[in-house]
Amino acid sequence: MPPRSSPTARQIRLGTQLRKMREAAGVSSREAGALLGGGQPQISHIEAGRFGISEERLRRLAAFYSADDTALIDALAAITHEQRGQGWWESYRGILPAPLLDLSELEHHATRLRTIQITHIPGLLQTDAYARTIFGSTMPPLPETELEARVSHRMERQKIFARDEVPPYEAVVHEAALRMRFGGRKVAREQLETLLGLSEEPHIGLRVIPFESEAHIGSGHAMLYAHGPVPQLDTVQVDAAHGIGFLDTEPHLRKYRSLYDTMRASALSESRSRAFIQTIVREM
Repeated sequence: MPPRSSPTARQIRLGTQLRKMREAAGVSSREAGALLGGGQPQISHIEAGRFGISEERLRRLAAFYSADDTALIDALAAITHEQRGQGWWESYRGILPAPLLDLSELEHHATRLRTIQITHIPGLLQTDAYARTIFGSTMPPLPETELEARVSHRMERQKIFARDEVPPYEAVVHEAALRMRFGGRKVAREQLETLLGLSEEPHIGLRVIPFESEAHIGSGHAMLYAHGPVPQLDTVQVDAAHGIGFLDTEPHLRKYRSLYDTMRASALSESRSRAFIQTIVREM
């Protein structure tokens, strides 16, 4: 079987965790490859996400590495059963950039989601009209087919809130995002009213940082913290000038957990945040 030309972020993550296990055990890739009968190149491909691995082989490697974190091994074993083409986001492959599909997959498998937004309403809480305005203002302009696909994809992502088991979702949003009138007064008002309705849902928490907050948030920027089934599989998604990025090293995870906690502490309570948004709506 030829190597995957473009493994998903989740496939790469599986390989990364296997590499960490091997290195922690002091086992060379040549030794690990010999165990599986494929040699060093096979292990390198697996650890880069270019080759898949069965649950049985994963557990053989874990035992060879004397790995005893049962929860992590079980979580990795679950990933081995996932096949490309199973997720709804796969219908957008070849139409939208791969990182957007990786984001959908990340949200789908998350056990909890926390986000910070400074200038925009969080994507999972956006209306169709608001999302269309955001994507319609990119430079250079998107082709009409991609614009429609991006809007459709964003709306599809929101279906995680309609599942039987909804991951708890919490957003810390700066007042600047609430005051922006993307698309004009009508679109902005509809967006805020939708936001108010969603904030009443038991699985959605919304907190606002008002302009009058004296806390320094100069280092704050948009991010999504997705909790995995075990802490080692947590992931941070950040937006950058070059596109979407994913971070998963422990120093990065620790940094963004601290950032989120700091900004959350600077925000209003959920009830005061709703009242605050209602005031902005009345002012429109």
